Amino acid sequence: MKILVIEARYYESISEDLLQGALAKLQAAGAEVVKVNVPGALEIPHVISYAEKAKAGYDGYVALGCVIRGETTHYDYVCEESARALMDLAVNHQLAIGNGIITVENEAQAIARSKPDQKDKGGFAASAVLRMIQLRDELNNT
Repeated sequence: MKILVIEARYYESISEDLLQGALAKLQAAGAEVVKVNVPGALEIPHVISYAEKAKAGYDGYVALGCVIRGETTHYDYVCEESARALMDLAVNHQLAIGNGIITVENEAQAIARSKPDQKDKGGFAASAVLRMIQLRDELNNT
């Protein structure tokens, strides 16, 4: 199985923790992993769309990133639009996508959610995509 991991590297250390959690799950499942970086969470759905249009042959996608609330409404737009775009891609194109874009109030929450030995949201997103691939395959074979 071939998985594309798209990581928004805006918060480098948090992104790295999310990536490590995701890679541990995907490697344990024997997945072939391809990684790409993008500047922020809003760019992640673009890459999935590009990969699908190119017929790159990915079985699923893992979206990794972090959005921390700031002083403006930009946080709300980034959270809502990145989640909406991922859901639209998943539903409209029957894609298996693990959403590991964490949305938090502060850096402490981001650290707790990203660390593989804590809440491991990167690992959760990888587990989610693996399960969605399995379900899609099962339902397509019935």
